[in-house]
Amino acid sequence: MTILIHPTYFPTIATFVAITKADHVILETQDNYQKQTYRNRSYIYAANGKLQLSVPVVFSQKNRQKYSEVQIANDYKWQDNHWKSLESAYRTSPFYEYYIDELQPLFTETFNSILEFNMKCLEVICECLQLEINITKTEVFEREPENIKDYRGLVNAKKENIIALEPYNQVFYTKHGYINNLSILDLLFNEGPNTISYLESQNIL
Repeated sequence: MTILIHPTYFPTIATFVAITKADHVILETQDNYQKQTYRNRSYIYAANGKLQLSVPVVFSQKNRQKYSEVQIANDYKWQDNHWKSLESAYRTSPFYEYYIDELQPLFTETFNSILEFNMKCLEVICECLQLEINITKTEVFEREPENIKDYRGLVNAKKENIIALEPYNQVFYTKHGYINNLSILDLLFNEGPNTISYLESQNIL
């Protein structure tokens, strides 16, 4: 199966369910940037519940701008803040120490474009999962691509469909209960090597 997805900031679990079931993953890189999507945000499970991590970008809604052209606003100390949030949320999780060294360069190296950064995040997560996938990028934008499973709708953070995923152990479950479809980081830190088996067992259709 060939799927089409948007590269996002530490993709949602639902997005990775689609990735693990695909033979070929096409990354949409020719679309226009839109706000309030997972392109520059991710949700994790912190001590006080669901926490949004947002990468600041230089973007004006007035002029259409391609996703590939949007720059990260590196004047802000967003990497330090995100790193501290991840540490606070997951340092007691079962597999935090197992993966954190592979993730750390994403918060110390400088990235200019949000698309470049998101593609690096995807690459690092796949390395953590030891997941080998055939990835290509779009060369033109197609509204209705043929013979491809179009999962670009998963990018919508505000309008996403309710995707019921099977509960798994989460660090603050006893405080706030199960929180559905967070960033893949939540699943990775809590389930570790079992992450792939979990993803393969889920259905987002």
